[in-house]
Amino acid sequence: MRPPPTPPPLKFGYGTNGFSHHRLSDVLAVLGDLGYDGVALTLDHNHLDPYAEDLPRRVTALARQLARHGLDITVETGAPYFLDPWGKHLPTLMSDGAELRVDLLRRALRIAADLGSPTVHLCSGPAPDGLPEQDVWKRLASGIEVVLESAEKYGVALAFEPEPYMFVDTVERCLRLAQLVDRHPLFGITLDVGHAHCVEERPVLDCVRLAAPLLRNVQIEDMRRGVHQHLEFGAGEIDFPPVLAALRDLGHSGLVSVEIQGGSLDAPEVARRSIEFLRRAVA
Repeated sequence: MRPPPTPPPLKFGYGTNGFSHHRLSDVLAVLGDLGYDGVALTLDHNHLDPYAEDLPRRVTALARQLARHGLDITVETGAPYFLDPWGKHLPTLMSDGAELRVDLLRRALRIAADLGSPTVHLCSGPAPDGLPEQDVWKRLASGIEVVLESAEKYGVALAFEPEPYMFVDTVERCLRLAQLVDRHPLFGITLDVGHAHCVEERPVLDCVRLAAPLLRNVQIEDMRRGVHQHLEFGAGEIDFPPVLAALRDLGHSGLVSVEIQGGSLDAPEVARRSIEFLRRAVA
């Protein structure tokens, strides 16, 4: 009897929202030098603005830079004040002005296709005040279905993240959303390991297994139970080797991207400490 095939090694990335004081070209150079496999690019004003007049030129230049440094990429849309300077993550697919969010996601899908990103990350944002929950689900599913039409056009999957204190905040609620969009083959899940520890009732390993059939993208950082603060590895409560082993054994082929937004003032060293920790954890 042949032994089972060895799962491929995990691929580690780092989020650009943890490098807010660096030019994007410099972010890629640092990550390449540190030996990261990829970058999780948050579309935002400072790194890659999807509304820039010279966007095609910037995307072409970025594709060349990614190739030069040997980096994979995943595209994210979680910049909190990108569309509304007063409202965090507003407008949502559930609120008035949802067409602005749809337009951003469509632009993100086109950018992802041009850069070779297999996924575009998104989250729900907060539910509108006073709207019955059943109607919130209907609006969210309807908005996702509209965006999925563009996902089909570009051949890029949506990777929906359960986010603490948003309307969709757990893997179970994300799976409910998948059912509402008829388990569309381009609808998947972004699992944030820290978020799972922060808000889920089930253990992180159970969250990994629950998300596994739809898992497209992984974010990772340390965190404490009930406190939504992205911490460096070892500063929180999560036991990472079993989590990384579970992701590897499941054959996760997407990036596992470090997300430590608060590390921007010391970003190169935070990124260095992070990759060294992850390498030890998988060893």
